[in-house]
Amino acid sequence: MSELQLSLIGAGIALVAAVFAYNKWQERKHRKLAERVFRSDHPDVLLGRPQAGEQAGPERIEPALQRAAQDETAEPAIGAAPAAEAPAELQGVRIAAEPPESLADPAIDCVVRFESAETIAGPYLWQAQQQAMGKLAKPLAWCGLNERSGLWERVTAHGVADYRRLRVALQLADRRGPLTDPELTLFLNGVQRLADEFLAVADMPSRNEVLTRAAEIDRFCAGVDIQIGVNVVAGGAPFAGTKLRGLAEAAGMVLREDGMFHALDDGGATLYTLSNLEAAPFAAEELKAFASHGLSFTLDVPRVAAGPRVFDRMIALAKQFAQSLGGTLVDDNRVPLGGSALDVIHDKIVEIEQRMAAQGLIAGGPQALRLFS
Repeated sequence: MSELQLSLIGAGIALVAAVFAYNKWQERKHRKLAERVFRSDHPDVLLGRPQAGEQAGPERIEPALQRAAQDETAEPAIGAAPAAEAPAELQGVRIAAEPPESLADPAIDCVVRFESAETIAGPYLWQAQQQAMGKLAKPLAWCGLNERSGLWERVTAHGVADYRRLRVALQLADRRGPLTDPELTLFLNGVQRLADEFLAVADMPSRNEVLTRAAEIDRFCAGVDIQIGVNVVAGGAPFAGTKLRGLAEAAGMVLREDGMFHALDDGGATLYTLSNLEAAPFAAEELKAFASHGLSFTLDVPRVAAGPRVFDRMIALAKQFAQSLGGTLVDDNRVPLGGSALDVIHDKIVEIEQRMAAQGLIAGGPQALRLFS
């Protein structure tokens, strides 16, 4: 065997040894990173499982939407592992352990902790997560701890902050249905891909428990997802567009791009809508020549606070329209709506709001607006 062959063999052996050593070093580095990032025990907010040393909470009510209480000012227990040291920029700054529910809500989101020893540029992370999970149908949000302000904030394409501590939240259900297995697979694979790319650690949840939770939330929401509609129909000549527009605007309603007039609260949120009972939507430039044989007032119960009071206000306006236009107030089957029928609908709205509140879901609140979208 020639000296060249021996040299090549020796070089190959040395290369294999070097690759093996490098892999071991990387494995050790990731293990140390995971231990440093997740050394303290945090409660699983999504699933509500008590950690070691904690007392079990009350029995879970399905589908329990109540949030677990979090005491951010509590002192660590004696003998507990010390929390990871805060970056130099945050020394002496009081920071929240978890982001506010407006950014990542464990009651209705699958929230994954994503933490790195090195800072990650927000715009770079945004671009990477778009490539990894841009095809997700359910709403997805990233938020990170700004190491200058000490505040949690939403990660955006145009942000300038760098982050070490991040949370990624995927909504569990909406009006299209619950989070599906393929969607969850895409999400978890995407998070792991990003963790590998940024040498970060992602605290992955249990797949089955997330899917079960999503199905529970969707099942409950389906039971309270009610829209109340009452109609004003013409008995003879159709309603003129100019007159119905005058009545709507006099009542403070606003015509929007969806072709409906909206009654708004003080914050600009929709209370109820007025639409054409026929196929054509309302259009501002066409109302002068517009005519319709019926109008529909609609109240989206889960999305409106104080629903019974808003319903009464909507009915009063519908009666005013019926009187002014010479129409009749009817239900979807064209049956005239009398006082007793309206009382039944009023009581039904009260019942729905009570069922939602019993599960910690407030009609018209931030959670409801997300779930019923």
